[in-house]
Amino acid sequence: MSTFDTIPKTQQEALVETLLRLADDRLILGHRISEWAGHGPELEEDLALANIALDMIGHASALYTYAAELEGKADEDYYAYFRDDIDFKNIALCELPRGDFAFTIARIFLFSTFSYFLYQKLIDIVEDEQFNGMLQKHFKEIKYHLRHSREWVLRLGDGTEESHQKIQEAFDEIWMYSGEMFDLDEADQVAIQNNLFVDTSDFREEWEKLVVDTLEEATLNVPDMEQYMFSGSRQGRHTEHLGRLLAEMQFLRRSYPDADWK
Repeated sequence: MSTFDTIPKTQQEALVETLLRLADDRLILGHRISEWAGHGPELEEDLALANIALDMIGHASALYTYAAELEGKADEDYYAYFRDDIDFKNIALCELPRGDFAFTIARIFLFSTFSYFLYQKLIDIVEDEQFNGMLQKHFKEIKYHLRHSREWVLRLGDGTEESHQKIQEAFDEIWMYSGEMFDLDEADQVAIQNNLFVDTSDFREEWEKLVVDTLEEATLNVPDMEQYMFSGSRQGRHTEHLGRLLAEMQFLRRSYPDADWK
């Protein structure tokens, strides 16, 4: 069992970086999905989206807590509330505005499909017991996110003329942000060398097959896989949308930095 006291410096840094990247994705996307609270197309879906948002924010909280332990921070609040947009490591797909219901479903589906294959492989290689335990617990909820969003893609795509058009437009709009999920940089390579991350190209074909098969079953056109893809968010080059999201999310906590949640 490895703890922050026994992890070699480079491995500890790689672990913290991996934890923050996973957590930032889930915090920001969870916040976006939470914006549907009270606005879902039907009561059951309103509750389902709220639960998915809570799952993702809960995943982020657990990952931040371990990162705080490793870095000696007081608690996980530092990462969520006291960093500026340039310090966040989430991909742009997670920070885009809420959009309509079809856009939300398309985003959850693409992200959950990626997370499904990523976590599946991480569970097999990560030796750190605390990190691996979180991966296994969160993976159970990721499978639900994938199943739920896939069912909606099929329902919307093969539904009415309007629902078909909406979900097609959603995939066409968001597709240019999907490639960034597979980008690897130097920090990822260090994590891979320390069995803390995986080469995403190892499962890209599996991801593409599930996505393509789902879109075709939903009678949708598959966007061009070779089109321009947005990149750079892991290095702090975000869209203008993240700053606005953080201004809303962090305002109260920054206004009262010494406040106690209890």
